[in-house]
Amino acid sequence: MRFNNKHTIPPKYILLILTILCLALIGVSFAFEEVLTPLRYITGVTITPMQHGINTIGQWVSDKLDMLVDIQNLQAENAELKKQLEEYQMADRKQLSDEDELIDLRQLYELDSRFPDYEKVAANVISKDAGNWFDTFIIDKGSNAGIQEGCNVMAGNGLVGIVTEVGPNYAKVRSIIDDNSNVTAMFLTDDSICNVLGDEKYMDAGYIRAEDIDKDAAVSEGDELITSNISDKFLPGITIGYVTNLSLDTNNLTMSADVIPVVDFDHIQTVLVVLDLKQNIEEE
Repeated sequence: MRFNNKHTIPPKYILLILTILCLALIGVSFAFEEVLTPLRYITGVTITPMQHGINTIGQWVSDKLDMLVDIQNLQAENAELKKQLEEYQMADRKQLSDEDELIDLRQLYELDSRFPDYEKVAANVISKDAGNWFDTFIIDKGSNAGIQEGCNVMAGNGLVGIVTEVGPNYAKVRSIIDDNSNVTAMFLTDDSICNVLGDEKYMDAGYIRAEDIDKDAAVSEGDELITSNISDKFLPGITIGYVTNLSLDTNNLTMSADVIPVVDFDHIQTVLVVLDLKQNIEEE
């Protein structure tokens, strides 16, 4: 048989003892108020400044912690705002790109409609030579799509240039602003013939150059310049640009003119390649 020798005090007795103790302390404080005053003073002098210092330090630490939390919140908010800005900018760039692509497609459709008798294929520009202008560039279609050397290339509202090199899945295009380009052209309002020469120094001013215009030609500023029937490389009737700055040459026999091109040679993304060659059409 096992006996429990531990004695336990009931909770009610503990509560009663604590109550009596508190009442006794209160009584002592009233009875010996004058005796305890110096003690209270000493306590106030020593403990109160310590408490004030502890409170000050605690408040400083609390403020710094709050500031740290605010900084972290601001950094997180800033990161989120940057992310949203990048998303908006990306969406804006995509929208602008889609709008440019839509404009290009509309222009290609209009070009296609202007020359319904020619077989054509659309292609994208995938690279270009160094420099600001698209004087020579590469497209993403080649012989597999029926493209050959000598195919005329159009974009915007008219003539871009001609294909000079072809691979199975690519082709190189030399535009009419290239220094090696020479296009036999004619004026839409007059049958006078001229030569459009590639010269990039004129493109820096926004023009291409037309030379060897008969001085008696009924040509005026604003007239449309198109590819001529007698050209051995270019199909007839493709718009090149509009005449401006006509001037008489020093030989007093011919005139020269600046031509505002209808193609933006600073930005070419898509082109329309005419698969019919000039010599093949002449043979038919």
